[in-house]
Amino acid sequence: MTPTEEPRETRYDWTDEHVARWQPVLPGLDPVVEGAVTRMKKLSVHLRRVREQSLVDFDLERHEFDTLHKLAGRGGSAAPSELAQDLDLAPASVTGRLDALEKRGFVRRSPSTTDRRRVVVELTDAGRATWLGAMDVLGHEEERLLGVLSPEERAGLNDMLRRIMLAAERDAASPGL
Repeated sequence: MTPTEEPRETRYDWTDEHVARWQPVLPGLDPVVEGAVTRMKKLSVHLRRVREQSLVDFDLERHEFDTLHKLAGRGGSAAPSELAQDLDLAPASVTGRLDALEKRGFVRRSPSTTDRRRVVVELTDAGRATWLGAMDVLGHEEERLLGVLSPEERAGLNDMLRRIMLAAERDAASPGL
């Protein structure tokens, strides 16, 4: 702690009670590991609920948001086959999604200017505004939650989570897992 920092008050959350309840039952339980993993799970559930509520608020189904999101991630324009690949779906499934999004005015399909056999899907202004609105709700909540940390703490947390994810990704790629 630097001389200008105020001491932090120790506060307890739901997870502290969870760990305390399980320690007598599981004597080998590492309270730090259990606390960290339980908090990550609860944060994930919380952010999922915020995202789902934002979809309700913007009258979007999950698959509609996912399609708009992938299209926005390609600069707002893509071939249906590219979207199918990004969404890990069969092309026929993407066609159905695009039909519904086009009816709502969120995307438009037009012939490619370079190849008459191809179609280009473009995000409309209404589609971009709806997608951004839903994204902003989650973004504000993420900022609110991580706003309790200093920029250095956020960077440290990000680095630590990256190391954990690298271990998880390495293990997931191992045969037999």
